[in-house]
Amino acid sequence: MLKYKLKIKDIKLEDFRVYLFALFKGILPKKKIKNIEDLTLFIQTKSAWVSQVTLYNYLKTRMGTKWVLHFDDEVFLGSINKAKWNIYAISLQDLTFYSLSYLNVFCNYEDMSKANEIYENILNKETENGMPEEIILQAKAKYTERLEKIDWSTYYKSWPFNESALTLYKWAPVAEELKTLDRKIVLNSMILKWDNIKDEFSKLIKI
Repeated sequence: MLKYKLKIKDIKLEDFRVYLFALFKGILPKKKIKNIEDLTLFIQTKSAWVSQVTLYNYLKTRMGTKWVLHFDDEVFLGSINKAKWNIYAISLQDLTFYSLSYLNVFCNYEDMSKANEIYENILNKETENGMPEEIILQAKAKYTERLEKIDWSTYYKSWPFNESALTLYKWAPVAEELKTLDRKIVLNSMILKWDNIKDEFSKLIKI
């Protein structure tokens, strides 16, 4: 099993940058999606935003105003890091599948092989950002399994982000007895974030 060392600065400088960036995302100009490169960037940035914001919001809600003090605990910090990457890996899959399914139905897009290219390219780049190899391998196996069963003509409307919501619930480092009470709220919190991304996507692909 791959072991990796996490430093507190990784959470504070990188993850909180994404978390705080979310506060200002509504006033930033949006770039139209015109090609696969634009789509790849959209999938990467939005998946990172949704996965990290929902995870940190949940932890903040459960732990109260002193939640940041828990970041002195290396074990807890490692759990957050592992949760972050696992949630992100599945979020990438959900948004990749959703985007191409939507384009297939509403824009007559037919090159579904681009799903592989998009997912592979993003994961390869994330190795430079510290995404653990173990999680990448597991994510690729899960991706292949899901790809074999996907129906591109219906995926976009058949609970397309259910997997990432369940992954947030599974990996969030919160006591199981508390998570059980929070299940509906946790799942809905991510689905609502994805609803915003869906609306944004539909606008960005319009000429």
